[in-house]
Amino acid sequence: MTDGRADVSRRGFLRTAAGATAASAAAGTATAQEDGESGGGKPDFGGFLDQVGNYDGSVADATGQDTATVEVGVEANGGAFGFGPPAIHVDNGATVQFEWTGEGGGHNVVSDGDGPLDSGSAVSEAGVNYEHTFEEDGIYPYVCVPHEGLGMKGAVVVGTDYPTQSSGDGGGGGGSSGPPAVPNSAKTLGVATSFVMVATLGLAYFFIRYGGDYETPE
Repeated sequence: MTDGRADVSRRGFLRTAAGATAASAAAGTATAQEDGESGGGKPDFGGFLDQVGNYDGSVADATGQDTATVEVGVEANGGAFGFGPPAIHVDNGATVQFEWTGEGGGHNVVSDGDGPLDSGSAVSEAGVNYEHTFEEDGIYPYVCVPHEGLGMKGAVVVGTDYPTQSSGDGGGGGGSSGPPAVPNSAKTLGVATSFVMVATLGLAYFFIRYGGDYETPE
């Protein structure tokens, strides 16, 4: 009778241990996926906007809109030498309208380096003097050429595929590259899950090797 009870208790323990191990592994995987699959992230401008007077590190969210407006000639950098907002996020296919305030003299909108933005010569008249529809994801930095030295710069973030600070990429156009960073919470949970699995398997080996008199509850 003792051997039969031991066999039953061993089988019951192994079933419980296997279930606990599988549940721990599944929980760890689910949490890691939940932490790692959150899309987006803070855009990485590569320091392009660091010296812009009215840039506070935030990005205006204009996603979900067909059109968005950026004012040209808002108060910043010691005068009306700023874009408002200096950083804006729009959907792929959205149109950004650059609306001159009529302040600060003549302004224009020109891509920094290679890029699609070019409003032409500087103008000072108030109104929507330039617009552009963005059809590729990425980050598009731009400047007012006459006042670039004063920090009159801006950037448009488009879509979902763009460099983020977690990816360590620069602030130019194009998508992010490299493997996604693994959140610390997922790493911690992975270590904890591994510990539980090893401990459970160790106890299972002990019961198989030396037996036990713990019966499975009815």
